[in-house]
Amino acid sequence: MFLIKNLRRISPATSSALIGLRTTTGSSPLYSRFCTTQHVQSPAPNGLDRSRYEGLGPTKRGEKPRVVVLGSGWAGCRLMKGIDTSVYDVVCVSPRNHMVFTPLLASTCVGTLEFRSVAEPISRIQPAISREPGSYFFLANCSRLDADSHEVHCETLTDGLNTLKPWKFKIAYDKLVIACGAEASTFGIHGVLENAIFLREVHHAQEIRRKLLLNLMLSDTPGISKKEKQRLLHCVVVGGGPTGVEFSGELSDFIMKDVRQRYAHVKDDIHVTLIEAKDILSSFDDRLRRYAIKQLNKSGVRFVRGIVKDVKPQKLILDDGTEVPYGLLVWSTGVGPSPFVSSLDFPKAPGGRIGIDQWMRVPSVQDVFAIGDCSGYLETTGKPTLPALAQVAEREGKYLANLLNEIGKANGGRANSAKEIELGVPFVYKHLGSMATIGRYKALVDLRESKDAKGISMTGFVSWFIWRSAYLTRVISWRNRFYVAINWFTTFVFGRDISRI
Repeated sequence: MFLIKNLRRISPATSSALIGLRTTTGSSPLYSRFCTTQHVQSPAPNGLDRSRYEGLGPTKRGEKPRVVVLGSGWAGCRLMKGIDTSVYDVVCVSPRNHMVFTPLLASTCVGTLEFRSVAEPISRIQPAISREPGSYFFLANCSRLDADSHEVHCETLTDGLNTLKPWKFKIAYDKLVIACGAEASTFGIHGVLENAIFLREVHHAQEIRRKLLLNLMLSDTPGISKKEKQRLLHCVVVGGGPTGVEFSGELSDFIMKDVRQRYAHVKDDIHVTLIEAKDILSSFDDRLRRYAIKQLNKSGVRFVRGIVKDVKPQKLILDDGTEVPYGLLVWSTGVGPSPFVSSLDFPKAPGGRIGIDQWMRVPSVQDVFAIGDCSGYLETTGKPTLPALAQVAEREGKYLANLLNEIGKANGGRANSAKEIELGVPFVYKHLGSMATIGRYKALVDLRESKDAKGISMTGFVSWFIWRSAYLTRVISWRNRFYVAINWFTTFVFGRDISRI
């Protein structure tokens, strides 16, 4: 980004001198790599300033073909980890410079784990991004895709700072992988975006933790009414999927083990309510669901079956007119396509996802692939859309990395050069099972391919031990595994950290 910004500052005279120097003394690798257009003083026909659209130009003879990855979630990071950097240059465009280990994110909200334990830097996942001259990471969003020109249009993040103007640039690609994930679904319910907190990113977990601790401290203020104290200490979770249930379990553990010791004045007023329109943990069978409900009830979690119709700053309203006051509202009701995915002029799969074939390709254009939560099989493939799970995204990323490596070794890495290459075996997904923790050293483990199939399913302390062991081994780096293990040990010995930082 530093190089791009410096190029922008080059005056027209200097720019002309550079162009002349390039024609007389040979091409400048740095300048040619980062510029797709010359500085033009006249505005473009569409009114945009062309000088603000410089970037990475098309790869040239002697350079490695370029794979551009949009996103840094499970699918995109697994692909970058497996891509052969001796064959390709890798460019990642994402609004975050790390991957979030989402299965443990709920634990960070109450201090069981620290935030850095679930964040893995992109440069550690794929070191070539830091070392190779043709590989980069750009902290930006993709705003437009030009499949005919093999270019993506991007805009840098400014984090809302008025002193910084977003820089717009282009990146030419030989192969494009769209792995930008999905967004939390609000179902168009009024007030959700303004008043609820989602649980998908580290900053969401930080916001939940700060709000929870703030409410605990405010509720102990002299003169506050009993009704207002109960509202501040009422934590409402909307959505009975694995994320909502695991967060409810972590929160009930926090209340029983830490709040009652350190906030004795308010220990009898803090409560957790889980609202779900249908059955909680619908991907698990009835026996496991009943066990989860029983254990959560013992932990003080109250279940309410209903549909949220409206969300106001201090209360939500259900479809039967019931008003539920809250101090903390966490929204976890599934995901839907992002505005960028919806804007793409590609055939869509059910649910608005990008339509793909069995090889993760977008069939309507060349050299474009889509993986993870943003993609789904086209109806013409005859395959059902896969669930939005981390294990699905991870295995799609691994498959596509191997596929692109084979294409590159067969001299198909360049743009429009893989039309005649045999792609081999299509992607096949086999479900490895599901796990969910419910607090109090209890968990659910279901190792069957589906809830109706035969296989191993268990509950209790052994399941909780399997859950922790499995996710500890799945954490990407040894550094973060060490962090997680140490955090679990210190929490067990000393309790959770309740500092509001």
